[in-house]
Amino acid sequence: MFGTVYGGELLQGDELVFLYVAGIGFLDKMAIPVVVNVETRLEKLGHFQLVIAQERAAEQGIEAQTIVRIGELRAELVNVAEEIGATIIMMGRSQGPDSAFSDAAIKAFVSDLQAETGVEVRILERSG
Repeated sequence: MFGTVYGGELLQGDELVFLYVAGIGFLDKMAIPVVVNVETRLEKLGHFQLVIAQERAAEQGIEAQTIVRIGELRAELVNVAEEIGATIIMMGRSQGPDSAFSDAAIKAFVSDLQAETGVEVRILERSG
């Protein structure tokens, strides 16, 4: 639930922007029609997920904007942070046996992202 995950972090006047980045680098050896098809599907999936996040924010009385990008996660986070003048980056993460990143890898990513953007980065942990 939005309120649980984000824990009332927003202050009055803050703007919330949800970003979805679809990385398709793993498709670099595929035929162009396949890449375009997958890219389109990932983009649609991103829009769908962000609509859900936007609706959950609205249920909490928070207006949120959404941005979908195709590219490499770190580069797009840096670009969007600069474009919108972000003052904080809050990221979710997968947990458990299916997690793609170890705790050490997440910490290194956060440290590098903070250094590159000059913006505080927080990893949101699910409660409960």
